[in-house]
Amino acid sequence: MSEPVPTMAVDGLVPVPGGAFTMGSDEDRYPGDREGPPRVRRIADFRIAAHAVSNDDFAAFVAETGYLTTAEREGWSFVFAGLLPPDHPPTLPFPRAPWWRRVPGAAWRRPEGPGSGLAGRGSHPVVHVSWADARAYCRWAGGRLPTETEWEYAARGGLDGARYPWGDELTPHGEHRMNVFQGRFPRHDSGEDGFVGTAPVTAFPPNGLGLHNMTGNVWEWCVNRFGSTRPGHRAMRGGSYLCHGSYCWRFRCAARSSCSPATSAGNIGFRLAAGVT
Repeated sequence: MSEPVPTMAVDGLVPVPGGAFTMGSDEDRYPGDREGPPRVRRIADFRIAAHAVSNDDFAAFVAETGYLTTAEREGWSFVFAGLLPPDHPPTLPFPRAPWWRRVPGAAWRRPEGPGSGLAGRGSHPVVHVSWADARAYCRWAGGRLPTETEWEYAARGGLDGARYPWGDELTPHGEHRMNVFQGRFPRHDSGEDGFVGTAPVTAFPPNGLGLHNMTGNVWEWCVNRFGSTRPGHRAMRGGSYLCHGSYCWRFRCAARSSCSPATSAGNIGFRLAAGVT
């Protein structure tokens, strides 16, 4: 059975007092991401969820509204090849990243396509949700997606300038604090952090604000447009279970990425936010 997780509701969001903080980083390995230079930003009070929206949360939304996600309407979504069974039928690879496969029938209820399901994964983050899907859920729940500024401020958990939500060391005292890819990407994930694929939304200890998995596990959509280097894209934060230092060192508080608002994949989810009433 999956670990029980409370149903997401706006009145249960974590209040975050506003203030000033250093946004961005000079660890600019990917210039097109434009995560730097570091700059001081001031932010008003807001609220944000303690964890990403789970499969159980999203199921409640769908049960009430009958909502069909982008992947369900289009009939396919991107799945990491390493999670497909050896006897899976041939699939089309994404040209610039062949470890991503276009899998017919993959959607939030069937994360690896037909034959897969959510048994034991109710407490895992919902995936295969586009930006438009995430926005629809947030409106139903009475909230919204966070801004990038809010997301980064919350991710740092009060540690101004910290690389990760707990500090600057990736594995303090040898302890894994998030779900990312270990081993040789993309061939073998050793699962040293305890997980291959997604982990429950509360799998690791929270940061100083009580927020779980702000880095690793799944990318989280933000409301913002990414910027001129990727016109039309929406910003994503936090990295995912597929991030590895050899090619995607984006499991840091300051790191950014993006996708088109219609994109869905097996490592993209979201987190609910709201203003202060």
